[in-house]
Amino acid sequence: MDPTLTLIGALMLVISIVLSPLSSRVGMPVLLVFLVVGMMMGEDGPGGIVFDDFELAFLIANLALGVILLDGGMRTRAETFRVGLRPALMLATVGVGLTALGAAVVAWWVFELHWLMALLIGAIISSTDAAAVFSLLQGRGLHLNERVSATLEIESGSNDPMAIFLTLMLVTIISQHEDGNLVSGLWMLVQQFGLGSVIGVAGGFVVVELANRIRLTPALYPLLVAAAGIVVFSATNAIGGSGFLGIYLTGVVIGNRRVRMMPMILQVHDGLAWLAQLCLFLILGLLVNPSDLVPLAGAGLILALALIFLIRPLAVLMTLWPFGFNRRELGFISWTGLRGAVPIVLALFPVIANLPDAQLVFHAAFFIVLVSLVVQGTTMAPLARKLRLEVPASEDPYRRLPLDAPAAGDHELMLFPLRGQAWEKPRKLGQLRLPKNTAIAGIFRNRDCLPPADDLEVASGDTIALFATPSVLSELGKALSGRQAPRHLAERTFFGDFVLNGDALLGDVEQVYGIEFQQLSPELSLAECFARRTKGHPVVGDVVTLGPVTLVARATEADRVTKVGLKMDG
Repeated sequence: MDPTLTLIGALMLVISIVLSPLSSRVGMPVLLVFLVVGMMMGEDGPGGIVFDDFELAFLIANLALGVILLDGGMRTRAETFRVGLRPALMLATVGVGLTALGAAVVAWWVFELHWLMALLIGAIISSTDAAAVFSLLQGRGLHLNERVSATLEIESGSNDPMAIFLTLMLVTIISQHEDGNLVSGLWMLVQQFGLGSVIGVAGGFVVVELANRIRLTPALYPLLVAAAGIVVFSATNAIGGSGFLGIYLTGVVIGNRRVRMMPMILQVHDGLAWLAQLCLFLILGLLVNPSDLVPLAGAGLILALALIFLIRPLAVLMTLWPFGFNRRELGFISWTGLRGAVPIVLALFPVIANLPDAQLVFHAAFFIVLVSLVVQGTTMAPLARKLRLEVPASEDPYRRLPLDAPAAGDHELMLFPLRGQAWEKPRKLGQLRLPKNTAIAGIFRNRDCLPPADDLEVASGDTIALFATPSVLSELGKALSGRQAPRHLAERTFFGDFVLNGDALLGDVEQVYGIEFQQLSPELSLAECFARRTKGHPVVGDVVTLGPVTLVARATEADRVTKVGLKMDG
């Protein structure tokens, strides 16, 4: 192996990592930085690297996407399927089909292509990208309401089978000059979804059993999960299923089961996912020269803007209207149709198949991804805040260390640094209201470890070490958080001054607060008000306005609001 190649590859990784903080300062997606670095190191840039091995790029891109989807699946909570599964599946199937048709019409007009090639471009750019969505949702400090975040995450993780089905069917039709067999095409779609779902879920349970039954060195558990995930991905692809869907569902199963050393697995996989994104976007960037994009910039911009401002919003409105989304949520989901690595990877199919105009298709897909990352990626966080879709987030521990001992059960050692205005005034440990089945292990102060005692005072700068289970993380975060939230997300500003139970009746609220809810039965509970407004799937942050009063959902459990914040207007 030429040592120059490894040197250049390592330098590209270093440059991308060093430049990544620039993305948050200028408001651009970090994935865009990786793509640009790859393009600059290519034939037209100062790097001068000539790379045109599309088959190698396809292999690397598929493996990288598998790792990214595995990590994203492990961070998807099963509770989110309660509110996000049905709308996400509608977007991932019908929405992808509508997007492909709309994009095909515009592509046929601006590129003057045969209608089959226009349909192929539409299919390639029809799905949103999991790498881009996960990166921007998790990396921008956005804590969106559960209905929106669940829909976006599940959609991006599950819409690849439909796009792959459409792309492969059209590539087959064009390459063989046939009209295609509808029955065989539909069977391919069933295979993609069916085998991907079954093998993905089954593979997840197998991986969980392996991790829990085999005693390994702690450092090997993350590698076991990664290797097993790739096995599921490759095996599903080999028998005609969707490996992308399979490995995503494997991650979902692993992330929602009791797995030994899970915090360490997540920590290592966070790094693996970043490495996969780096390699993926650098390789894809190397495949394209900026000079190749200039001739199609005008037509590509028209298609990209039509996709962002017209086609995606129409597809969202036509598929999500039955599910109780409000206008602000629909507007944000419409805007967050991020295109990323998946369209570029799908655009490799026609190149590998030597189809006519394959290079045009590939460069058009790449250009649309660039526009999407620039226009949508840079504006996603400000738009979420402008549309008031953020909800207050609890403080996460600085470090979580699993206790690999049977007697400890699910307990972990967690470190919470005390900081912010709430901890400027010292408080005694005995005054802290911690969840049950939680014990303080010690207090770290100026590199010393102090034994816990009820009369010991703690303040900003100290770190509390305690034993707790993951189920009480949210409560611990609220009890120990001293972070100064933005004004619009402060507890009293967001939820109001009063806290009520979800089963409180409107009649009781009227008597206590001296208000009147016209045209509503006094026997109606607050939880039922939210259920009516949200069509049975309320989430934290939902708002119901009743005359002079605004009700805000503070806590939910099994599709029912259990705690309600009350704000008096005026």
